[in-house]
This record gives sequence, C-alpha cells and structure tokens, in this order.
Amino acid sequence: MGGTEAVAGPLAALRELWQALREAEPRLRIRDAAERLGVSEAELLVTGVSGELVRLEPRFDVLLPRLESLGRVMALTRNASAVHEKKGVYRNVELHGARALVLDEDIDLRLFLSRWCFVFALREDLSGQVRRGFQVFDAAGTAVHKLYLQDDANVAAFEGLVRELQHEDPRHVLDVVPVAPPAGPRPDSEIDTPGLKAGWRALQDTHEFFALLHRFKVARTQALRLAGTEFAQPVTPDALGWTLERAASSALPIMVFVGNPGAIQIHTGPVRTVRPMGPWMNVMDPGFNLHVRADHVHTAWVVRKPTRDGDVTSLELFDKAGENIALFFGKRKPGERESPAWRALMEELVQTLPAVEVAS
Repeated sequence: MGGTEAVAGPLAALRELWQALREAEPRLRIRDAAERLGVSEAELLVTGVSGELVRLEPRFDVLLPRLESLGRVMALTRNASAVHEKKGVYRNVELHGARALVLDEDIDLRLFLSRWCFVFALREDLSGQVRRGFQVFDAAGTAVHKLYLQDDANVAAFEGLVRELQHEDPRHVLDVVPVAPPAGPRPDSEIDTPGLKAGWRALQDTHEFFALLHRFKVARTQALRLAGTEFAQPVTPDALGWTLERAASSALPIMVFVGNPGAIQIHTGPVRTVRPMGPWMNVMDPGFNLHVRADHVHTAWVVRKPTRDGDVTSLELFDKAGENIALFFGKRKPGERESPAWRALMEELVQTLPAVEVAS
C-alpha cells in the first residue's frame, strides 16, 4: 500500500545510506540526517526506512476539517532552531483560500497553504507499537507541519482518510525545488527610518507589523535596530532561559509562537518544567514541549508594539541570519490589555540582561 517496493536507482542508494546511518546512530533525527546527507527530509522519508509510507493528494480543504475526527493528537511545528509540540484536538478549523486557522485552546495554528506541497501518511514501528501520523512538506522537501495520533486517538478515522486521499501515483518520486537564499537587507541609508517609526507608532494591532515591514522594505531585525529603544531593546541570548524559568516559577501564563513559512504554532498557558540539556533549552510539560537550540540565538529583543488595547510586549529571538526562532508574549486575547505581570517581567529583563548595541 505504501509504494516503498518501488524504491530503485538513486532512491535505493539513498535508502542504503540512510539505513546505515540509522544503524550507526539510532537516535539521529531524520531532519539532521537529511542535512548530513545533503538531501531534503522528504527525500529521506520516501526511501521507506522510517516506516510504511503513503503519499496523499494535497487536498487540504478535505484533510484539515477532518482532522478533528482523529481525536487527541500531537501537533508539531518547527524551524531550524526550535520545535513546538502541542497535544490536543484540531477543532474550529477555518479555511480562507490559501490560509487556514485552527482555533482551539490547545491546538492553535496559523497555516499558509501555498507553502504546503507534499503530504504523507506514515506508520512507524516504535518498540513494537505502531505510531501513525501525517507529515506535510514544502516544495523544497522541508517539513512544514506534522501530527501524530495519541494512544486514545481514532485509528479508524485515520485509516479512512488515508484510503480516501491516497495519491493516484504510488511511486514516491519527488520533484523538489531548492530554496533560493533570501535576499539580504537593504542598506540602512535606504530605509525611511522616520517613516518607519511613525508607522510603528500608528499600529493598531500586532498583526499589522508584518505589513509595516513590507511597506518600508525593511528586514525584521533591521527594523528593531533602527526603531530604537522606544520600541525595541536588545537583551542577551540568555533571555530565553531567564524568561522561561521565571515564568515557570511564578506560574505566569504566556504565549509561545514557533513557526516557519508554512505554519505558526502557538502555546497559551503556563510553563512548568524548564530543563536545559546540552545546547537545548526545553519545556517538558504533559501537553506542551518546546525545544530551542539556545546556541542558535544570535540576538534577542524586547519589543513593544502599540495596539488599540495598549502596548503589547514580546521577547523575540533570532538566529545569525536574522531568521525568527521564537516569539514570547504574555497571555492575552484581542480586546484585552497586556498582563501587568508579563510587562513587569519584560521590564526586569531589560534591566537585568541588557545587550550591547547591536551592530548593523
């Protein structure tokens, strides 16, 4: 059913390399193996080494509303530096053309379907237990979003979706398209900094910030630096652990955003168990796990954005290339003012872990 019997040629050679690597390093994750072998994660997945694979038609208008029928799952969204895992049910799915929302207290997602290209169902044997899930990849074969059924999930609903959406071509031949590197930021001298600051002051909603960056053709970290301390203050990369540990010790409800070009996943609520392990800073709670490569955090900023409900403060982490790793806010809903306890925590952070001025 999975089509893995069709593995041949270059795919067979890749399968042998991946199989040997797994045997030598059983704990090596497929994303890391793909990077080491110089291929995409999707290309490694279709070798069949990971388990029984079925390619599905990319009919996300059918798949997404039916995910609720699976019951309790674990949703996973990641980028190169952070992994966000949340357990719950895909309720309140809204489709808006190339965008989709999942609006549940536990599974809270913003999905950009124009980036969704390949989708698979996977059955893996983990210590004698079968783990079932769906995995979505972009045109370059990079993972966008995954979900895994939990022990009490509806296996029959999963298998029914697999039969209904199975791709008409059983071969696992992927025409992946390499991602072009992003263009570098424009020189500071070409940015209308006074206009940028004026537009920033006029913000009515945090969701308007992306449009502001686009209007002034300015990179995000460049905008933070040019905006000055009225809106953004650099703090040291240690801000990640500092913030998580203090939020956990005070049971302060927060919001944690991790995303990539195809998906943003959000946790809202307290964090309890904060555990550094090697280069990783982790949250290990029953319904929420967060894993961030702390050594990838190149810059960290406390950012203030005006809204019609008052200023909203965030902690924003970026890698060396200026790509966002994660965003942290105090728990709030539209129409509510920011938590005074979160704002006080961010003010304390600025005073405790200030960074030297960030160079251009």
